[in-house]
Amino acid sequence: MENSGGIQGNITAGLAGRYASALFDLARESKQIDSVQKSLATLKAALAESADLSALVASPVVSRTDAAKAVEAVAKTMKLDSLTAKFLGVLAENRRLADLPAMIDAFDAIVAAHRGEVTAKVTSAHPLSAAQLKALTANLKTRVGRDVQIATTVDPAILGGLVVQLGSQLIDGSIRTRLNSFAQAMKG
Repeated sequence: MENSGGIQGNITAGLAGRYASALFDLARESKQIDSVQKSLATLKAALAESADLSALVASPVVSRTDAAKAVEAVAKTMKLDSLTAKFLGVLAENRRLADLPAMIDAFDAIVAAHRGEVTAKVTSAHPLSAAQLKALTANLKTRVGRDVQIATTVDPAILGGLVVQLGSQLIDGSIRTRLNSFAQAMKG
């Protein structure tokens, strides 16, 4: 692997990472990294939105044959690229569909490392606008000196502000954390 070593070694350490690494190698050889990444993003969004798809992926009761037929139909319906569709078939045959979300995350991390990008996980109380995402991306790019991809999640429990995970660095600017710190300071 051309970028084996520290980052790549950590990403591919577990089962999900090994499957993601194999998919990445195939995608790179066939020059389909972008199409596979797009298909996986579509699949990840569908897993988040569809309880039925999530149940199919996680269910140990569904036979290998039925799971393979189901993911083939899902791939066709969602118009996933052929490499991703074959990958899903292999996962169904090997009873590894339950690990799919972790494999998608690992694939994204491998692609980011391959492109020299850093991924920041950003949690906000409300969805960020396109302008806010653009400003945040520019700010983080200036901070780390490399291109930054942002993966956003919404958690109303943080009340406001942002929590940014950038590699091993955590920047917690949430109102919840500030209130907790204030409450601790008041206890003395």
